[in-house]
Amino acid sequence: MEIGTYFFRDDLFYSKTHEWMKIEGDICIIGIDDYSQREIGEIAYIELPAIGTNVKQFGLLCQIESVKTVLDIFSPISGTIIETNKEIENSPDLLNTKPYDSWICKIKFSELDEKINLMSINEYIEFIKEAIDK
Repeated sequence: MEIGTYFFRDDLFYSKTHEWMKIEGDICIIGIDDYSQREIGEIAYIELPAIGTNVKQFGLLCQIESVKTVLDIFSPISGTIIETNKEIENSPDLLNTKPYDSWICKIKFSELDEKINLMSINEYIEFIKEAIDK
């Protein structure tokens, strides 16, 4: 789905801090959306979370550094990190060029019911329209 020049996938859940989440079985794949990658600018470095780390919903997951700033990335779901994307560790700019293909980590969730605290594509579109209009 497109809003102006931004693109958002309709098969994902979104957080207010612009992380996306895709559910595959008992695993959630986490990344940042098109809006977030554009706001931060050219991404130069990502500090991936450690495998085996337990995270809480909306707790700090990792940090991304760009030429403009450092951005905290928050976990959209509680659980245990089971895999990180080594490809973006070596080429963090993939988060800019392919934000929906370049995931950050996979989390084995502990509380899937927490997805109620996230937004569907329709809810997120309304939320993002307000951010774009500011």
